[in-house]
Amino acid sequence: MLNKLKQTEEHYIELEKRTADPDIMSDQKEYAKLMKEYKTLIPIVAAYREYLKQEQQFNDAKETLDTGGLDKDFRELVQAEYDESKETIEKLLDELKILLLPKDENDDRNVIIEIRGGAGGEEAALFANSLYRMYTMYAESRRWKVEELNSNPTGLGGYKEVSFMVSGDGAYSRFKYESGVHRVQRVPETESQGRVHTSTVTVAVLPEADEVEIEINPSELKIDVFRASGAGGQHINKTESAVRITHLPTGVVVECQDERSQHKNKDRAMTVLRSKLYEAKLEAHNAEIAGERRSQVGTGDRAEKIRTYNYPQQRITDHRIKMDVFKFDNFLDGNLDELIDALATADRAAKLSGEAS
Repeated sequence: MLNKLKQTEEHYIELEKRTADPDIMSDQKEYAKLMKEYKTLIPIVAAYREYLKQEQQFNDAKETLDTGGLDKDFRELVQAEYDESKETIEKLLDELKILLLPKDENDDRNVIIEIRGGAGGEEAALFANSLYRMYTMYAESRRWKVEELNSNPTGLGGYKEVSFMVSGDGAYSRFKYESGVHRVQRVPETESQGRVHTSTVTVAVLPEADEVEIEINPSELKIDVFRASGAGGQHINKTESAVRITHLPTGVVVECQDERSQHKNKDRAMTVLRSKLYEAKLEAHNAEIAGERRSQVGTGDRAEKIRTYNYPQQRITDHRIKMDVFKFDNFLDGNLDELIDALATADRAAKLSGEAS
């Protein structure tokens, strides 16, 4: 590990020189690429240099203690320095093991989130709206931008489906753990007998793909335009501003509607399409390393039941890490960090275990 850290520091120094090169700075694309890599190495190199500093202090203290002939007060002082450096070194080594884990290349990307009502009809649609509100509030608490892409609302205030983009540094690193089936258990307002119903909502989290990563041949697209409509089929737009794009080779279909601009909807739909094709590419790659994927919390399978929201007991249970959250309303108001932090920690632990085995 120390050899790898030394090589990382050398690469960091090289990047430092290259990003200061006027020729590199004049090439915005190359400069941005190098700066992105440079920034990812900063915490690793900082921890490594602190490790080297503490190691030197530890060795100096050990050498002093080994010489003997020290008076009592001075020996106690050196011993304290020795013990402190030893403890700090152990902590830094643990930190460096985590920092050296392969980073998810998508973590810094924006995300596209799709929420769909599953089993449960209108009750599922209402809970889809609750999740949409929860994610929107979480994004806003982190000062991320939320932009609705497409929605299919119901007459009672729910959503058969809704998709939106969250833009901000690290958005995917936080939302990726939300992909899967969310189950809700509660008594619907229309239930006269007071019986608890179980419904499901599916959440898909897609990293936004760049145009250069996914090339799309325009001749392989079928583009339809239609009138955007609201709940109950009532037209909210008298012009054909909504756009549906079908990618003929894969059969992937995306829709976006905005009451103002067909052009804007087409751009949004292409963004979603690129991200869906990118996700398919990632899934194919992950299938090749299925053994590693199974050992991690990761983003999970979209068909996997990941969480249950039990309204009568005011309890939220994440089934992947068997964690219960009892701050029910607080969680639904977008305070997700406690659970997301726990999922990220479990993911890192699984990866460390995989590295060690």
